Amino acid sequence: MKTPRRLWPALLAGLLLQSLAHAETAARPARWSAGVQWLQLSDPVDARPMAALAFYPSAAPAAHSRIDGYDVAAGIDQPLARGRFPLLVMSHGNSGSPLALHDLATALAEQGFVVVAVVHPGDNSRDHSRLGALSNVYGRPLQLSAAISAARADSHLRQGLDDGQVGVIGYSAGGETALILAGARPDLQRLEQYCQQFPDDRDACQTRGVLIADHAELNAEHDPRIGAALLMAPLSLLFGRQALSGVQVPTLIYSGDQDQLLALEHNADALARKLPQAPDYRLLSGAGHFVFMAPCDERQQRRMPVLCEDGDGVDRNDIHQTLREEAGKFFSEVLRGDRPGLNVTHQPAVQLRSAAAR
Repeated sequence: MKTPRRLWPALLAGLLLQSLAHAETAARPARWSAGVQWLQLSDPVDARPMAALAFYPSAAPAAHSRIDGYDVAAGIDQPLARGRFPLLVMSHGNSGSPLALHDLATALAEQGFVVVAVVHPGDNSRDHSRLGALSNVYGRPLQLSAAISAARADSHLRQGLDDGQVGVIGYSAGGETALILAGARPDLQRLEQYCQQFPDDRDACQTRGVLIADHAELNAEHDPRIGAALLMAPLSLLFGRQALSGVQVPTLIYSGDQDQLLALEHNADALARKLPQAPDYRLLSGAGHFVFMAPCDERQQRRMPVLCEDGDGVDRNDIHQTLREEAGKFFSEVLRGDRPGLNVTHQPAVQLRSAAAR
């Protein structure tokens, strides 16, 4: 049967679009390698130098680098891949390091994101001078905002960044930081009241719930560039329902129901109930607080076993494979507008429970 001449233009246009779509798919690699570079910027709290690690997609051969004792699946100062990529900023936990989340950062870079992970001044593995202080609670979000601006101004990164909204990733105290950046306003009295009721909570109540007023001029500052948030074992004691009313972005929350540092009913569970937009809440059965840190190598197992060991039946490698896939899918759908793909069939060995199930 011959195709009528009047249908030829439409048929040819359809074939051309298919050809272009195929060429675009062929030109874009299924997965890039990851590059990493140091960024130097100024701390908004006191104008002193601060550092951040930027992970980004690269077309160079895959490489590994040893950075501060971590084996990182990224090549230092590799060329940036061609294209325009969404920006994500990452906040580590109290006394922590962004390198503790290196596998998530490199996986997201391989999926086409630029991830800038700040080393929070005064609250990192080498410097604890701001713990329990206002400059830490309010300064951390300001540091992430500064990192967004620094990445967009960096001569190497700016050519590969899109101009859309930015995603934020927060682990533990970094969850509190991410929430403030996304529009939450801390209620400091909640912390004092909590510590009066639970004075033995050493992690939250080091200063008995009264923050050191070292920078009384600081306040919670929302960054309107934030368009999505991924929170892992988030510290969220400071937020009641009203304090969270300004958080109007899609949120994905992961937590473990055996968290040994943060009381679940006062943190992730309460947060999932109170956010104005219902989050996607993934509760991992049997998992503790440190399960979201990158799986440890043998050297780390010997040096810091408390951070590396998980409960019986909990497979950290399995959890991280799913976390990396789901994080990429979440940010792709929210920030890039990608259509939802096939559901991830690989599930962690621990049971996932939704907030509604609790």
